Amino acid sequence: MRISELARRTGVSQRLLRYYEEQGLLRPQRLPSGYRVYAEGDVTTVGHIRNLLAAGLSTTTIADLLPCMGSEGGKLIADCPELLVDLHRERARLTAEIAELATARSTLDRVIATAPPSVEHAAADLLT
Repeated sequence: MRISELARRTGVSQRLLRYYEEQGLLRPQRLPSGYRVYAEGDVTTVGHIRNLLAAGLSTTTIADLLPCMGSEGGKLIADCPELLVDLHRERARLTAEIAELATARSTLDRVIATAPPSVEHAAADLLT
């Protein structure tokens, strides 16, 4: 299929599909005219890429992980030990970031709590 069809079927823009190719995430065949031709399996691959991006992984990490990913019924499957090591590392990184964000939120909550009622009311008026 051509890039326009892949974009339509996946809901991902042609520009983003080209970016995925630049990052080594997709490898379409090229016609002598230079047009990209995608396989049916690329629809599933794009879905996997979107899921991994939503999980907070970078395109560089995804490029390393995709060859170790399997698929069963449209679900991603971790097919090799190296993949699990990388996924556990990414999970630990996300956990640390979540903890940092929770600390930042608590700090903001403490500062907000110091506002006198008149300032709180004025701020509420500004928000409406």
